[in-house]
Amino acid sequence: MKIGRLVAITAVFVVVLLATYVIHSLYLRVNVVFYSAILDGIIATTLCSALLWGGHWFKVLGPVEKLQLIVIWLLLGYGFAISVPTVLDRSLSFYILEKMEQRGGGIRENAFEQVFTKEYVKEDRLVDVRLTEQLQSGTIVIRDGCVLLTDKGRRLASISRFFRNNLLPKHRLLMGTYTDTLTDPFRDSTSDVDYRCQ
Repeated sequence: MKIGRLVAITAVFVVVLLATYVIHSLYLRVNVVFYSAILDGIIATTLCSALLWGGHWFKVLGPVEKLQLIVIWLLLGYGFAISVPTVLDRSLSFYILEKMEQRGGGIRENAFEQVFTKEYVKEDRLVDVRLTEQLQSGTIVIRDGCVLLTDKGRRLASISRFFRNNLLPKHRLLMGTYTDTLTDPFRDSTSDVDYRCQ
């Protein structure tokens, strides 16, 4: 009896989550897709929690079971946010598939660099999207035409760099060869650039 009610209310949660996401995406302003989808999960959890705690049908569930269910819903909301809208919004892999479909199902292998640099950056407004996300997360500020790291941004960059250098796969398959090049992508980067801010 309890399991049936847990499954039923979780199914309701999924419907409420999807409805909240659709309404938010189609009719409200969204600053960052990931943050917006997280908020949708929190809203759906709050609405279903009210039903869970106030509904007579769920009196058979104890307080600990209800709290566990709320945590599960929050995790489901997070899983949805990171795995569906955020992946589709940010994924170069899905862009490649969609671009190939747009171009009749195939693109020459030697043209992919051109597709990325000339089409992907422009079509997905990649720079605008990423700068907006970083501004909204507080990791950068823009002053006098310069994009500058905040203290939070410096900390995150250090953590990311440490993880990349020490914990990313050292034998990763890239076009038929196992390599560690992505553990240090700046290894062969030139220092002779003219775009630094003073």
